[in-house]
Amino acid sequence: MSKKDNKNKITKNIISNFILWTLIIIVSLTVLNYVDVSKKTKEIPYSTFLSLIDDQSLNKNISSATITGNELVATCELGCFIDEENNVNSFKVILPNVTIDKIDEWNEILSDDVVIKIQKMTPGVMDYFFQFSPWLLIIIFWFLIMRRMQGGGQGGIFSFAKSKAKIISADKPKVLFSDVAGCEEAKVELQEIVGFLKNPTKYLNIGAKIPRGALLLGPPGTGKTLLAKAVSGEAKVPFFTISGAEFVEMFVGVGASRVRDLFDQAKKNAPSIIFIDEIDAVGRHRGAGLGGGHDEREQTLNQILVEMDGFDTKSNVILLAATNRADVLDKALLRPGRFDRQIVVDVPDLNGREAILKIHTRNVRLSKDVKLKIIAKSTPGLAGADLENLVNEAALLAARNNKKTISMIDFENAKDKVMMGNERKSMVLTPKDKEIIAYHEAGHALVAHHTKGADPVHKITIIPRGQALGITAQIPEVERFNYPKSYMLGKLDILMAGRCAEKLIYNDTSTGAGNDIEVATNIARKMVCDWGMSDKIGPLKFGKKDEEVFLGRDYSQQKNYSEEKSIIIDKEISTFVKNAEKNADKILAKYKHQLDDITKELLEKETISGDEMRNIINGEKEKKTIKNNIQEPELKKSSRRKRNTKK
Repeated sequence: MSKKDNKNKITKNIISNFILWTLIIIVSLTVLNYVDVSKKTKEIPYSTFLSLIDDQSLNKNISSATITGNELVATCELGCFIDEENNVNSFKVILPNVTIDKIDEWNEILSDDVVIKIQKMTPGVMDYFFQFSPWLLIIIFWFLIMRRMQGGGQGGIFSFAKSKAKIISADKPKVLFSDVAGCEEAKVELQEIVGFLKNPTKYLNIGAKIPRGALLLGPPGTGKTLLAKAVSGEAKVPFFTISGAEFVEMFVGVGASRVRDLFDQAKKNAPSIIFIDEIDAVGRHRGAGLGGGHDEREQTLNQILVEMDGFDTKSNVILLAATNRADVLDKALLRPGRFDRQIVVDVPDLNGREAILKIHTRNVRLSKDVKLKIIAKSTPGLAGADLENLVNEAALLAARNNKKTISMIDFENAKDKVMMGNERKSMVLTPKDKEIIAYHEAGHALVAHHTKGADPVHKITIIPRGQALGITAQIPEVERFNYPKSYMLGKLDILMAGRCAEKLIYNDTSTGAGNDIEVATNIARKMVCDWGMSDKIGPLKFGKKDEEVFLGRDYSQQKNYSEEKSIIIDKEISTFVKNAEKNADKILAKYKHQLDDITKELLEKETISGDEMRNIINGEKEKKTIKNNIQEPELKKSSRRKRNTKK
């Protein structure tokens, strides 16, 4: 801390102590003025006073009396006997409109040396002080509040206008690009910003202008915030981080004031980086609120736009922002000169997931059987945050089992927990329900195996996890970014296979296929309305995304086609789903013996891998005798299937 800052701090402490002691003195004097502990002055009614004056044996004790205004105060040497409970040294009485003649009459009754004095009301300095002391306390309290609001108090609850940005100084440990993986293209884009912050003259001398802002776009958990910290760590500059929601408060003008304060701090510490996380909270399309163009959020956005325009190219201040809702951002934010670059940080591919796993397993103990490549291959669609959670869950499972290292089985169990949900061990299924679920999941797996181009089956389980009673997991052999029509039709066949298996074995269906039907219907609708995969309708887009102004440019599907076309669309969706059901029926009827074998294995083990299923289908595994508790239902099913065949 500099000498100037130290001197200012000492001055503030002196002022604060002076105000504090002033308050203590005022309060003490006020209390002493209204509470006299040395003696009590008894207030008596006017009628009691008249009785006291008339009684010769009592009024002789009055030694002095003074009238001030309409109040008479008297003192008694030996005590004035007011009533049986009160014998006081002094008393006071509020007089009605008493004349001078009445006072003279009282003086004649009292002792010769006692005269009732009449004193004019001339309040002194202390009287004025005590009269106005409550107002003085209010003024001092208000002064303290205003001082805190103007920044006099460090971090006070009234410092609304100050920015709440967290500052990470350049000398603290930083995140580097080596700590970020799975987004190599984004890292390359940000290298130029790092180079500018390290050596700005290299770019300025040639006439180049560094982008004033970069917007990081991508799904949650892909590492947008981590990338921004890595830019700061590589450039070794101060890093100001704040959430978009922290700008806006219930008080008008606070958001704009905080924006000004944030940019002022960044310019004073230049070169520096400002990072606004979840900028969509404050940067939504203007004109989308009930308050028109004058609501608090829009004022804050306008101030951000002004500050970004006011950036000097030589100020060495870079603005980074992150969002997963780029579609709702105001167009003025995205134009060149503000956020010049939009950097996509997408879900990592196979190599990216492996690199992320290597980073998160640096400080954990792994067994020799752990193969990160296999784990990465079996976790498609997981973002960086999901993979970090996967490693942590595996470590927790290993520690729970008193292991010293994390083995592959721990990762497998952790993966099931992350991707499928927790095991619901408390749910006890009846043998009948368990058997229905086993046939249902075996139907999914068998149709997936016999469907050309479908993703291979990775695992089948009838252990309840999350909201599902059973799960058939498929993992693609290669990363897929484009899905042909044949793949989507096969997906529909697989989804309907569980229901078809129940219908084939029990000649009945259950509610367990509800989610399968919902997903299949949504896929069929997209095939018809969005992807142009219906031969009858052709490559047309149906359904318009309408911007809901009062929801901040959120989208809702609007019908933009005729009733006749709607009937055709519904028929095509129904045709896709029903054809999938017919295809699944054919496959299951053809390979019914394989369905029985897979179901038996599931009932015995509850969970089997894709390789075990393929061994059963290929006949490489010897059939085992099922336990007695499930053998009886199996015999019944066999006889039922014979009866169905006769029909």
